[in-house]
Amino acid sequence: MTLDLVVRNARLEDAGQPMDLGILNGRIETIARQIDTDARALDAGGGLVIAGFADSHLHLDKACLLDRAANPSGTLQGAINAVSAAKRDFTSQDVYDRGARVLDKAIGQGTTLIRTQVEIDPGVGLAGFEAVRQLKEDYAWGVELQICVFPQEGLRNYPGTEELLRAALEQGADLLGGCPYTDTDPEGQIKRLFAMARDYDVELDFHLDFDLDTSWRHLDWVAREAIAHGMQGRVAIGHVTKLSMLPHERLAETIALMRDAGITLTVLPATDLFMTGRDHDHAVPRGVAPAHKFHAAGVCCTVATNNVLNPFTPYGDCSLPRMANLFANVAQLGSPEALRDTFAMVTEAPFRLMGRDPVIREGAPADLVALPCTSRADAVAEIGRPIWGVKAGKPSFEAPQPRLLRPGLPQATALAG
Repeated sequence: MTLDLVVRNARLEDAGQPMDLGILNGRIETIARQIDTDARALDAGGGLVIAGFADSHLHLDKACLLDRAANPSGTLQGAINAVSAAKRDFTSQDVYDRGARVLDKAIGQGTTLIRTQVEIDPGVGLAGFEAVRQLKEDYAWGVELQICVFPQEGLRNYPGTEELLRAALEQGADLLGGCPYTDTDPEGQIKRLFAMARDYDVELDFHLDFDLDTSWRHLDWVAREAIAHGMQGRVAIGHVTKLSMLPHERLAETIALMRDAGITLTVLPATDLFMTGRDHDHAVPRGVAPAHKFHAAGVCCTVATNNVLNPFTPYGDCSLPRMANLFANVAQLGSPEALRDTFAMVTEAPFRLMGRDPVIREGAPADLVALPCTSRADAVAEIGRPIWGVKAGKPSFEAPQPRLLRPGLPQATALAG
């Protein structure tokens, strides 16, 4: 059979038999128990092969800033202030270089789809957007980027921001974001963003309710507007750390509200853990929304990276299995079923959120990532690092497993997955 590439011994389901995948012209041409071909081969070793990981919320424009932006308080406001000051000196080249560093990490960790949040305001202008737009083009060989432009420092209170957001949407931004809690008129921002989304026929993705005070919230306004504008299924919200503090009855009511409004919940455990509860000197709350409970009730939920090496999150290697594992630890999830659901929050769910189909089938794009494990639960429990990836039918990275140098043996032994 004439093929460009063949993947051998790929397990597509947890309990499935290893299969071969034949790739031609960037797509999966055939899937069979064994394919006879002279094409170049990649061996999955009987491990899982998936369409890759999808990061539904990642800030490329303000990544890798620890050398110039400090946040001694560790608070949300401290991080916003630090980045706001640093942002005045951002150039497109600077943003491009830092963003490229993060994309290199993400591709090597098996991420094939990213929604990146880009700050737009008169202070930074379109420098960040222009850099990320170029990254989207230059890195298409390894990862697909969706660009979400948003007003980090407010919209109604920052004259000129709306005009810049509109310019970015007209120049190729994929969707519109919001951050009501930094605006002097949060409800006004929400209404304005829904109106703009209608003008450009784009989806919305909000940073929302990023604190632990349950006496008020903007979620209700977003849900109301989503229903009023007929945007069910086209609105996502991230952080929403207030949800971690709700008693069972109020949480159930919120789950029903989000389900009715068709809103996706994105949890960002690294940032949410690092920043929330700073005013507690003991019994510090976790501040991570219980996405597993929303998932069980039919709400689309994702787990994502958010920030990498900056004042909001001073660490990160772009590993989504690691982020899923972190969430599972916080939510105290241990059963195989719960870990499989958590795996779905960094694969199937964010793919659906971003309008992509992650099912590996004949005719599908040949975007593939091989994992050193045989089940989705194990990938979360063991933080399995991908061993190779393919994007549009072409190899995109290799990360061979460590080899143990056992004394007295003639050859090194591969570390079992």
